[in-house]
Amino acid sequence: MTANESPPYRIDPLSAHHDRAAFASGVEPLDRYLRTQAGQDSRRRVASCFVLTRADEPTQVLGYYTLSALSIALTDLPSSIAKRLPRYPIVPATLMGRLATDSRHRGKRLGELLLFDACARVLKSEIATFALVVDAKDDDDELFYTRYRFLKLSAGSRRMFLPITEIAALFAC
Repeated sequence: MTANESPPYRIDPLSAHHDRAAFASGVEPLDRYLRTQAGQDSRRRVASCFVLTRADEPTQVLGYYTLSALSIALTDLPSSIAKRLPRYPIVPATLMGRLATDSRHRGKRLGELLLFDACARVLKSEIATFALVVDAKDDDDELFYTRYRFLKLSAGSRRMFLPITEIAALFAC
C-alpha cells in the first residue's frame, strides 16, 4: 500500500447507513442479532457494535463484533492468576459477546482482524478492565481463541478470557 492508498477495510460503530439485511454469516442467531437487535442495544448502551466494511463499499457489512461490560468472579479465575489480583469478589472485564463474518468472505482472516480491533479498543479504553472475555460456541471457536492465547475461565465452560496484560504485550511487539 502506498501513502496515497487508503486501507482496504474500515471498522466503525454500527450506524443506520450500514446494510445489515445483506449480512449472512451462516449462523442464524448472529445474523438475526445484527439485523434486528444490534442497533437497539447500541442506542440503549447495553452493547457497542462495530462493523467491518470495505473502504470503497462502506455500507456493506463484512463482519461485526460487540463489546459490553462484564464482571468476573475472582473464584472463576485460575488460581495462578487470581492470587495476583486484589481480593475483591469480582473484577471488571469486557465481553466480546458476538463475533461474526459474512460467509462470502471466509478465508480472508476477517475474524482475526475484528478480534485485533476489539483488543485494541479494550486496551485503549480509559475504563479499567482486567480481561477480554469471549464465549466460544463450539470446538472451532475454542481453537480460534486458543490460537490467540485465550484461557478457559472455568473448567467445563466455553467461556474464555485474555488478560489485558497479555493484550498489551501482544500490541507491544
